[in-house]
Amino acid sequence: MIPTRTEAWQLLCEYTRNENLRKHALAVEACVRAYARRFGADEEFWGIAALLHDFDYERWPNEERHPTQGHPSEGAKILRERGYPEELVRAILAHADYTGVPRTSLLEHVLFACDELAGFLTACALIKPNKSIHEVEPASVQKKLKDKAFARGVSRDDVRRGAEELGIPLEEHIGFCIQALRSVADQLGLAGNSPSPTRPTDRTEPGGVD
Repeated sequence: MIPTRTEAWQLLCEYTRNENLRKHALAVEACVRAYARRFGADEEFWGIAALLHDFDYERWPNEERHPTQGHPSEGAKILRERGYPEELVRAILAHADYTGVPRTSLLEHVLFACDELAGFLTACALIKPNKSIHEVEPASVQKKLKDKAFARGVSRDDVRRGAEELGIPLEEHIGFCIQALRSVADQLGLAGNSPSPTRPTDRTEPGGVD
């Protein structure tokens, strides 16, 4: 049985109190869902995997990058206990290289490709005058990737490898994810003064869930 997005959001909020981590989950979800539509995959399934990819990070950050303890291994145990599909659990494990789980499925490659980039695009938006993702363009993002002092916690290597694993030029991948984030800019707090796009009507809104 595949849990609903509402159930996945509740699980995320149960383990993640930090608002920025929740917003990161929403950002990665938006990018992964967009790729699911592009590739004709199961958008709900892919979206739930993205939403939960870091749900255990706040409790078990795993700075030592232990392959079987801490994030994301602790989260994988919880997901299995709750009956989440193994395909989803494996995708979450595979997004962290240190787990030793190789990426083989398209979902695994997409999740890896969107994770670090979503964080970097958020950082790029926050330095804009209006703190808006609508002000971010691919060319400026590529320039910022070369600035090692900016958002230094983001792995440039992972960003580039993610695009390579998808077989998509980096600039195209960046532009695609920017568009995905613009579609949920209001949820991410990155709408600035730009008109907010119409919200999707087929998704449960995260507001109010705690």
